[in-house]
Amino acid sequence: MKVEAWIFGGLMIFFAIVTPVYWFLSHELTGTVALILTFFLVMMICTYLGLVSRRLAARPEDRRDGEIAEGAGEYGFFPPQSKWPLFCAVSFALFVLGPVFGWWLSIIAVGTAFATLTGWIYQYYRGDYAH
Repeated sequence: MKVEAWIFGGLMIFFAIVTPVYWFLSHELTGTVALILTFFLVMMICTYLGLVSRRLAARPEDRRDGEIAEGAGEYGFFPPQSKWPLFCAVSFALFVLGPVFGWWLSIIAVGTAFATLTGWIYQYYRGDYAH
């Protein structure tokens, strides 16, 4: 986590320098406030990563003598094929189009989203994958 903390520390320095320069060149309030809030967001993430890195053991990425093979391992199980993400996306598209064409479409989309999310969650309990 130390590498990540250093990256966000560098971003913090960048936004600390860019924000006053932006203010003096543009005198625009909205962009300056956005840059200030971005600085504080990056500071919050940097602080969190710095505190967590003290509690955890050093990872291969944090050591100079770390090898790539030390960080290898199983990343998780990913399905080879699934139809449920497509149906969830269609349900979301219907939900977003609801205010345009009528709120009744959003209500239908909530029902279909419930059904498609249930299918996505329980896809390994039925069918070819349920071995």
